[in-house]
Amino acid sequence: MAVRELPVQEVRDAVAELLRRAVTHLPPDYLVALRDAEAREASPLGRKMLRLLVENAELAQRAGVATCQDTGIPVLFVQLGQDVHLTGGALREALEDAVREAYRDLRKSVVSDPLLRQNTGDNTPPIVHYEVVPGDRVRVAALVKGFGAEMTSAVRMLPATAGETEVKQFVVEVVRQAGPNACPPVIVGVGLGSSFDGVALLAKKALLRPLGTPNPKPHLARLERELLEAVNDTGVGPQGLGGRFTALAVHVESYPTHIAALPVAVNLNCSAPRRAEVVL
Repeated sequence: MAVRELPVQEVRDAVAELLRRAVTHLPPDYLVALRDAEAREASPLGRKMLRLLVENAELAQRAGVATCQDTGIPVLFVQLGQDVHLTGGALREALEDAVREAYRDLRKSVVSDPLLRQNTGDNTPPIVHYEVVPGDRVRVAALVKGFGAEMTSAVRMLPATAGETEVKQFVVEVVRQAGPNACPPVIVGVGLGSSFDGVALLAKKALLRPLGTPNPKPHLARLERELLEAVNDTGVGPQGLGGRFTALAVHVESYPTHIAALPVAVNLNCSAPRRAEVVL
């Protein structure tokens, strides 16, 4: 196959627009799930909270304003086709410039050093995960990740003797302890396997999947259903005020691991799950 040339400026412009849209337009699949939850929530206060979340999303989209004051740190997943030749500059610099442009009129939440705490002033640098894949396209998926839910996430290295029971207990424990701080109803990303660093990435990738699309592996699809039921049995409810809909979905992603362990990670997404993607 012939190599396809793609100017990095096109990537930069597309990602800047992607991020601007993600901040103001919540995913359609999420809004469908949110309205469905409102219709089925038994708690009057829970229904009210869900209705307010729907109204907030609709207002943000109409007015073109951020759905949440925490416009987060951009997490970019870049799938680079091996038959693409990027021209006109460095990809990393183009992605940083895209973030700089998108956040020109948004809150800047990134500090340059975790201890010195000096704001970078332009919300750069983003967190970028690269993957080389077959083909001649570039796919960029973005999570605009606020840190209320992020700070309630967790990793646990379970022993190899653990199984589904221990995984379920850990996931439910994380959601219960998060309570209102994760701004429920949440979307629960669960990673299983890989290593200490890899399992956290699996949990984050799980948040990219549209709601209503189960894992293609039957045993993991079953686990997702059972985890969602268990999480909603906690009674945390919308915005932590009680009710049935603590979570709208649980997504599980897995990867092979070492014989000695069962790594588990839980990454929560809040009630403003900013997610979008573009293919170039």
